[in-house]
Amino acid sequence: MGKHVVVLGAGTGGTLAANRLRRVLPAAVQISVVDQDDDHVYQPGLLFLPFGLTTANELVRSRPRQLRGVIGYHRGAVDHVDIERRRVFLDDGTVLPYDILVVATGARLMPEETEGLTGPGRGRSVHTFYDLPGAAALDTALRDFDRGRLVVNVVDLPIKCPVAPLEFCFLADWYFRERGVRDDIEIVYVTPLDAAFTKPVAARTLSGLLAEKGVELVTEFNTGEVEANDEGGRLISFDGREVQFDLAVVVPAHGGAAWVGRSPGLGDPLDFVPTDPHTLVSLASPDVFVIGDAAAVPTSKAGSVTHFEGEVLVHNIVRRLNGEEPDASFDGHTNCFIESGFGKALLIDFNYDTEPVPGHFPTAVGLPLLKESRLNHLGKLMFAWLYWHVLLPGREVPGIPTAMPATGKRFPAETTAEEAR
Repeated sequence: MGKHVVVLGAGTGGTLAANRLRRVLPAAVQISVVDQDDDHVYQPGLLFLPFGLTTANELVRSRPRQLRGVIGYHRGAVDHVDIERRRVFLDDGTVLPYDILVVATGARLMPEETEGLTGPGRGRSVHTFYDLPGAAALDTALRDFDRGRLVVNVVDLPIKCPVAPLEFCFLADWYFRERGVRDDIEIVYVTPLDAAFTKPVAARTLSGLLAEKGVELVTEFNTGEVEANDEGGRLISFDGREVQFDLAVVVPAHGGAAWVGRSPGLGDPLDFVPTDPHTLVSLASPDVFVIGDAAAVPTSKAGSVTHFEGEVLVHNIVRRLNGEEPDASFDGHTNCFIESGFGKALLIDFNYDTEPVPGHFPTAVGLPLLKESRLNHLGKLMFAWLYWHVLLPGREVPGIPTAMPATGKRFPAETTAEEAR
C-alpha cells in the first residue's frame, strides 16, 4: 500500500504544500487535504476592503479548485489528532490514517479573550479587518465616519501580518484626506510593543512615518478591557491607562486552531505547534510538519514566510519518506510590502538573524528597502496575481530566493554581509 500524506488546512500553506508535494511525489503516494469550508480568502486583500479598494467577491475563491493534480479534498472540521497512532479524527466521525501529517491550519482570532471585545460595541463602534465579515462591516463604518477619534489597537502578539495595523493607519490617513475630512479626525495607533515595530531599524522608520502623517503612537499598552457602545468607548490597559475612541479598529489576540489543544502533546498554551525553526518538523513527532501561521517559530506570521517555508518543508517531507534526516535550511526569510498610502509602499526583507535594513531587494538594482516608493506599491498590487497563479500552485517566484539574499542590503558597520547570512 502507498504512503498517505494528510494536510490539515487549505489556506496558503496547506494549498501550496499539497501542490508542491503532488509535483514531486510518486503517484502512489496519496495526498489528502482537509478544511472545514470551501472558501479560500485572499487575506492580504482584507486590508484594502474597508477603504473601497477591493470587494469581498474579489477576495474569495474555491479551496478545492486551487489544488492541482490528483489531490483528495475532505470538507470537515478536525476534532483531534492522535500523534502516537498517526490518526486524524474529524468531527463527522471520519478517521484519516497518515504517514506524514502537515499542519497548516493557521491562526484564529480570539476576541473572547479580551473583556468587552465581544460586547455591545462590537460591529458598531468596535471593528476589525482581520476577517472577511469584519472588513466588510468596517467598510460601511468608515464611509460614515467624518469626525472624531479613530483608534487602531493591537491587543497582543503574535498576530497575522504584524505590519497590517500600521498599514491601516497609513491608508486611513490617505482615505480621510481624499475625502477632505482628515483635519476633523484624530488617528491613534495603540500597541503593546515599546515601538511601532519589533525590529529597531524598521521601528525608527515606521515611527517617523506615523509622525509625518499625524498619527499618534501609544506604546506598551496591554489592553485588558474594551468598554464600548454605539457612540464609542475606551480601551483600558492592565495598568489602568485609558484610550478614548469614537471608532476603534481592534486586532484581537490570536491563537492556533482549537483542535491543536485537543491533541495531546502537539501544541503550546496558545494552540500553536512548537516547531524546529530550521527543519519545520514538529517537536512532538518526526512525522508531523508545520507550515505558516500554525508554526511556533520566531518569525512573522506572514504569507511570504509561508511561501519561503514551502520549499524546505516539501524537501524535508521527501527526505522523511525516504528514511533520511531533515535538512536545517530554513532561515526565517520574511518579505513584506507596507502600504503607506498615496500610491506608495515600503518593503522590508529580513530573517531570523538579520533585521530589516536599507538597501535594495533582491539585488543592488532591485526594489528599495525601508523607503517609500511607487514601485513598492505596484509590487504589493502585483502580489495578488502572483498569489493565485504562482504561490498557491507551488511555483517559485522568478528571482526571489528562499533564503534571504544579503546582496543589495546596507548592513550596520559592525555587521558584514557574510555574518548576516
